[in-house]
Amino acid sequence: MPDYSKTLNLPKTDFPMRGNLPNREPEMQKWWDEIDIYGQVQQKRKGQPRFILHDGPPYANGNIHIGHALNKTLKDFIVRYKSLKGFDAPYVPGWDTHGLPIEHAIVTKKKVDRKNVDPVQFREMCKEYALSFIESQIEQFKRLGVRGDWNHPYITLKPQYEAEQIRVFGEMVKRGHIYRGMKSVYWSPSSETALAEAEIEYYDKRSPSIYVTFPVKDGNGLLPENNTYVVIWTTTPWTIPANLAIALNEDFDYSLVQTGERQLLMAAELVDQVMKTAEIEEYKTVATFKGKELQGVVCSHPFYDRESPIVFGDHVNLDAGTGCVHTAPGHGEEDFLLGQKYDLGVLCPVDGKGVFTAQAPGFEGIFYEDGNKVVTQKLEEVGCLLKLTFISHQYPHDWRTKKPVIYRATEQWFASIDGFRQEMLEEIKKVKWTPSWGEVRLHNMIAERGDWCISRQRVWGVPLPIFYCEECSTPHITDETIEYIADLFAKEGSSVWYAREVKELMPEGQRCSNCSSERFRKETDIMDVWFDSGSSHAAVLGQREDLRWPADMYLEGSDQYRGWFNSSLSTAVATRGQAPYKEVLSHGFTLDGEGRKMSKSLGNVIDPAKVVKMYGADILRLWVASVDYQSDVRVSDAILKQIAEVYRKLRNTFRFLLGNLNGFDPDKDRVAFNEMSELDRYALTKLQRLIGRVTRAYDKYEFHQVYTSVHQFCTVFLSQFYLDVLKDRLYVLPVASPVRRSAQSVLYEMLVSLVKMVSPLIPHTAEEVWRHTPGVKDVSVQLTLFPEVNEEFLDQQLENKWDEMLLVRDEVLKALEDARAAKVIGNSLGASVELTPNEKTYQLLSQIDELDQLFIVSHVHLNPPANEVPADKKVLVEVNVAEGEKCERCWVISPSVGKQEDHPTLCDRCAPIVREHYPEAGVGTV
Repeated sequence: MPDYSKTLNLPKTDFPMRGNLPNREPEMQKWWDEIDIYGQVQQKRKGQPRFILHDGPPYANGNIHIGHALNKTLKDFIVRYKSLKGFDAPYVPGWDTHGLPIEHAIVTKKKVDRKNVDPVQFREMCKEYALSFIESQIEQFKRLGVRGDWNHPYITLKPQYEAEQIRVFGEMVKRGHIYRGMKSVYWSPSSETALAEAEIEYYDKRSPSIYVTFPVKDGNGLLPENNTYVVIWTTTPWTIPANLAIALNEDFDYSLVQTGERQLLMAAELVDQVMKTAEIEEYKTVATFKGKELQGVVCSHPFYDRESPIVFGDHVNLDAGTGCVHTAPGHGEEDFLLGQKYDLGVLCPVDGKGVFTAQAPGFEGIFYEDGNKVVTQKLEEVGCLLKLTFISHQYPHDWRTKKPVIYRATEQWFASIDGFRQEMLEEIKKVKWTPSWGEVRLHNMIAERGDWCISRQRVWGVPLPIFYCEECSTPHITDETIEYIADLFAKEGSSVWYAREVKELMPEGQRCSNCSSERFRKETDIMDVWFDSGSSHAAVLGQREDLRWPADMYLEGSDQYRGWFNSSLSTAVATRGQAPYKEVLSHGFTLDGEGRKMSKSLGNVIDPAKVVKMYGADILRLWVASVDYQSDVRVSDAILKQIAEVYRKLRNTFRFLLGNLNGFDPDKDRVAFNEMSELDRYALTKLQRLIGRVTRAYDKYEFHQVYTSVHQFCTVFLSQFYLDVLKDRLYVLPVASPVRRSAQSVLYEMLVSLVKMVSPLIPHTAEEVWRHTPGVKDVSVQLTLFPEVNEEFLDQQLENKWDEMLLVRDEVLKALEDARAAKVIGNSLGASVELTPNEKTYQLLSQIDELDQLFIVSHVHLNPPANEVPADKKVLVEVNVAEGEKCERCWVISPSVGKQEDHPTLCDRCAPIVREHYPEAGVGTV
């Protein structure tokens, strides 16, 4: 008996069913490197409109984590898409390389004593450490399939970068935005440096909560001076040695409360609460005063021979405490400002390590946190501790060391935000924000932001290019010194600041503007690392020929509203009067499958390197595409397995398309749209709708909509309908049949369009598909253009007709499923379907040929329209067992099987085809 399977056009392709991505992707990436795909893409788009996505620099300290993978993949989606849309879209990756974490790593891992090592030598160790991780991260990002100019990244420690950073600083000085002053700033004892607000994180902390009595020394005629006390409340007992005043609110009512022999002053509204906390049951109010009446009252410090006068501040509230606020200008921002207003002076008896100095007699050498207990004991000893309890509250911590910070008054260099705050607020309005709440978030941060402390007491960073007069200590910064230092840094790097004497760092003939001295010393502080990265718009966008200023887009995590988005805006507006970006897009954080923050202690960390090794980069990228990244996103092994299943379906779609295009030459075999069957024209119309949806989603950076649209098109429209219906004609009809060529023409359009549409998301798979696609001219899919909606392929009337037809098909498929469940039939080809439609559905069905192929059954009988069809149904469906024998070639059950003498096992459709096109099949024998 002949083998009729050899006469079928079964799919043939060497495109593998299984992706084997962990092994295939590195081979693909090696090929990309060999042909310099980044260079080829840039050369092909040269001269086209530019789209510049400026990369925010990750920190060069350790391997990449899942958050890095999310961030870099999102950027890659956008750059690849813009390139496919015809833009010149370069991608220059960058790294942030200065700062405390690298210093800390050298000290702890290399066992280096920072203070006893030559600064140049120490900085060289830091540099080598940072560069080693840049090399590692480059390979890790490339393994994710991120395309970029990896051979020429920007690095903040590079001489040219540092030189431009110096010029940014110099321009801010020239415009009057930089000043030196004594302020109470965030100070990290664990890092021994000042910190900016952007470097602060809040964590729960258990702190002592004490009520302290300050003896009244001078009641100014209002308060008795014997056994009378003003009660303050604080959660930082260690700051009591630095107390210089007590702040009240002028508008509050204050009560003098009798408790035994003592009289205590506190806000009237808080008396009952304080008494309850202090466990004082018997008390009475003996007098009440307006806050302003208490002006001139002076208290004594509880244990020092020092006065603590009553002052007034708007920051005093009734939310907690006593309405009388302990004021230490050396250890609080509002306290400092109040000290300035009342000329209290500044007392900061704690050094850079957080240890009490001789300015706190009795506590010298004690770490401030240990001071809480010691100071409290001293207060109890002198009889001024009213009550001690403990509270848990949100407390500021160093974002690098994760240890508590303090306020400490020191001399620092600041950028005066007031000098350009309004300009920043105006520029924020001109920027496009995605999500839209980003505008409000940054606006509020800028509106409420204090001056930017830009000096750090560290070694590994860009030195502040400032000299001081040896005679009068006047700071010396001029256009000439700035340009001289910038040129020097550009040639030799910023370590030259530590390697050379002062006279070698200045142009000749410099004199102090105050006393005309020629003797200077150099600043020892470095710049805040946020000033480093915040200068990238000038050092990168403003310097590289392949880029331009401003950038079209900045894209980072939502924490960068207080970080890079903020510092970049500040330096740009301060020096150029304009935002460095036209659009800002932010993404959320990565969480585990249950919505928890990832941590090693919980064991829920997802390592991108392990994901890539197990599944492949395209699976990880597809996960990024699947999530709504504007919120926090979840990832887990279970989620990645689901994504892998989606990928498998996409891959199988490509495999089907490629297999059924075997032998198809698009240049010779393509059928014109107007010569195609209705079904094929309908499919092309649906493809155009998909292209439109996907394009709009890409334009809005809504990659989850791209993912959903493509996935649904492949699994629902193609797999469950169009490709399923096509199998009969693709497999059974002669190779060159016009109907079959019509279907192949559509499959070709779909293949080429789909592979381009998914190319930004899963570039390795797209490239692999492209290699197997017939008739393509470009060596890589990355060198092509994104598909555009072809208006010629849009037929609204036809689309409406076939959309209605699919609703009828759903009714038939449901009836077939019911018949299968009732064991009336097995395979749907074992069925004969009788349809009784309503009038409207009859008009539709009577216009369509080959209903049996549309429903994938062996026979369809269409009855005339009937009034008994219910209004909510379009058609009544009766499923019967098909009569006849099964054709060995097409599997359709037909009465015609057995009536062809030369091919008795074939139906009357297959026999002529085999007879004409496959004579070698011979004559069948019974």
